[in-house]
Amino acid sequence: MKLPSLRSAFAASILAGAMAAGPAFAGNDPTPNPGDVAWMLTSALLVLMMSIPGLALFYGGLVRTKNMLSLLTQTFAIVSLVGVIWAIYGYSLAFGDGGSLNHYMGGLNKLFLKGVTAANNAPTFTPGHVIPEYVFFVFQMTFAMITPALIVGAYAERMKFSAVMLFTTLWVTFIYFPVAHWVWGTADPNAIVDAATQLAAASTEEAKAAAQAKIDEIVGNVGWLAGKGALDFAGGTVVHINAGIAGLVGAIMVGKRIGYGKEVLAPHSLTMSMIGASLLWVGWFGFNAGSNLEANATTALAFVNTMVATAAAGLSWMIVEWLVKGKPSLLGLITGAVAGLVAVTPASGFAGPMGSIVLGLAVSPICLFFVDVIKKKVGYDDALDVFGVHCIGGITGALATGLLVNPDFGGTGITDYTNLEGFTGTYDMMAQMKAQGTAVVATLLFSGIGSAILYKVVDIVIGLRPAPDQEREGLDISDHGERAYNY
Repeated sequence: MKLPSLRSAFAASILAGAMAAGPAFAGNDPTPNPGDVAWMLTSALLVLMMSIPGLALFYGGLVRTKNMLSLLTQTFAIVSLVGVIWAIYGYSLAFGDGGSLNHYMGGLNKLFLKGVTAANNAPTFTPGHVIPEYVFFVFQMTFAMITPALIVGAYAERMKFSAVMLFTTLWVTFIYFPVAHWVWGTADPNAIVDAATQLAAASTEEAKAAAQAKIDEIVGNVGWLAGKGALDFAGGTVVHINAGIAGLVGAIMVGKRIGYGKEVLAPHSLTMSMIGASLLWVGWFGFNAGSNLEANATTALAFVNTMVATAAAGLSWMIVEWLVKGKPSLLGLITGAVAGLVAVTPASGFAGPMGSIVLGLAVSPICLFFVDVIKKKVGYDDALDVFGVHCIGGITGALATGLLVNPDFGGTGITDYTNLEGFTGTYDMMAQMKAQGTAVVATLLFSGIGSAILYKVVDIVIGLRPAPDQEREGLDISDHGERAYNY
């Protein structure tokens, strides 16, 4: 079916649902539901907790004592830096109106939060529902904060603080904001209802043509990967593949840590890392369930899937490691849990609970293979396994989403075929897997190549690494003049 016909079919279906709902759609002037607002603000707090203190403690415990404070500082500073950037121009680039370039990037119409006030609302995914735009703004801010913070684990213990700050600024600007727009720049269902209502009421051919043109404009003016039909409920591509491949490129370009492969570079505090991983798991409910933008049954589904996939992945990693190495480790258990969180992220609102358990059981052996086998064979120093867990786990989850959304596998089915090429009205596995594969490959190439360019720019401008004697002393002292522990 050609795209214009698809748009008409979708408009007709969404209008039918709107009319069936009755008076709630009268005039289509929805107001925010207090329950949705409360849940979304809580979710924003939970995602912030994932970064600080969750990710900071998880990463900090995995490095050596002399670099603990540097990981804490980098994470906290990135969160602060990106928060300011997001308010000034990041939100506009990710979710603003890009005009003729809207498939690929937002615009500058929301620069310095122009036009964003307490009176403004943002659409959710259900006609007749909205949340205050400030709520959407701050929720998405926390995603922008944590994504570049994930990258630091790949080049941990050997990149200058100034280089981390400059690279983060460039990376969120030229990589994160465009990818977020590609995937999450979706159509406003309330605007579609308005246009579809006008189409249904049109009494002349001119009025019908005008209403249809409006529908075509709304539905067609979406992010590039959203337009391909790619499903990413909470950030498998935008966050994890995006950050994971940038981490691998950074680990290679920055180079190996001094003593890598020759000295023991063991974590200094698995206690801290376990606390951090636990905070990540708790915070991830805001990350995944919050991405529904409403408090309803789909929110509960995403919550349940996040719970069971994580439990299954932690268990799976522990068992496989136990069988292979003879002992179950705490490090393996918490790493497996994070891998499960990563993998279920894109599928959390689409898969069924049993499918999520299968995904959790499957992702840990895959990530473990990359962490324990591929990394050693290739020889790159991904210090905290950002690529092996986030990128590989994200790829696994993104591709699995195309399968697990299938109603035959307990999934929800595709409810919004607005932009899916080859729309037939029913789930099409080949079409969906093509869309998922396109999103994975596009993110890998764009972020991988783009990140390489940005690392090179930073290296030329200020240099990536500290002097060898500073690295041996530890970044706590050389970058910050402080120590994590004074004893």
